[in-house]
Amino acid sequence: MRIIFMGTPEFAVSTLRALHQAAHEIVAVYTQPPRRAGRGKQLQPSAVQKEAEVLGLEVRSPASLKSSEEQARFAALEADIAVVAAYGLILPQAILDAPAHGCLNVHASILPRWRGAAPIHRAIMAGDATTGVTIMQMEAGLDTGPMLATLRKPIERQTTGELTEQLAELGAQLMVGTLRELANHRAVRQNDAEATYAPKIDKSEARIDWSEDAGTVERKIRALAPFPGAWFELEDERIKLLLAEVVDTDEACVPGEVLDTDLAIACGSGAIRPLRLQRAGKPAMDRGEFLRGRAVAPGTRLA
Repeated sequence: MRIIFMGTPEFAVSTLRALHQAAHEIVAVYTQPPRRAGRGKQLQPSAVQKEAEVLGLEVRSPASLKSSEEQARFAALEADIAVVAAYGLILPQAILDAPAHGCLNVHASILPRWRGAAPIHRAIMAGDATTGVTIMQMEAGLDTGPMLATLRKPIERQTTGELTEQLAELGAQLMVGTLRELANHRAVRQNDAEATYAPKIDKSEARIDWSEDAGTVERKIRALAPFPGAWFELEDERIKLLLAEVVDTDEACVPGEVLDTDLAIACGSGAIRPLRLQRAGKPAMDRGEFLRGRAVAPGTRLA
């Protein structure tokens, strides 16, 4: 098939690579423009752009697809279908209508649960037992289009980073299989009454609220790892918590109080013990290494 691929972050790379390996003709790759990042604030191409250049594919990175000129350039590719994976720009109706078979999206949830920008983060935070990927025919609404295929996966104790990698591979496999049997797939409308939304993670959510129960705190830590990272303050130093475990405690303690020399921390109910932490400007480290560099006495209150 003649395919236009549209994606930006690392999550989308697996699908691009799988389509290329399946010998589809990828006539262009659309991705968001390079962004300034790193200490020098140099312009950095997206993960998809880097992969497309390795594969020798044409890359286009318009800031918007709203102009008639950009829409005409897109239509001129005469694609059979567009495959979209975490592109990050709204597709106008003219773009959705241009390919012969429209636009298919690989979405990292079982729709209609967790429509929106952060489905993996929100599924972990909510304590969902399962998630998965959905191949959806795109329409003007936010992840509202009819579904062509789904594949489920249990959520165990993965971080968002780990689960993203796993779902990216599953989504790539599912997209290739869907395209291979496209004529045999029956689109199923979503039940809007069952929809939940996954808004983008706001920086204000990253601060740990020790008054929440230990299970909620532990899930938030996994959901925000590796980025932006859940954090707390220890004597005015911001510490990121990247992994933790729930521990039993019968003590009546103030939330945020350190309970022992091995850094158990009281929550609204129960306690957590950090497994992996990161001090500002330093690499992530295990709890033992952290405590060797900065001992934290029982009774210390964390903010």
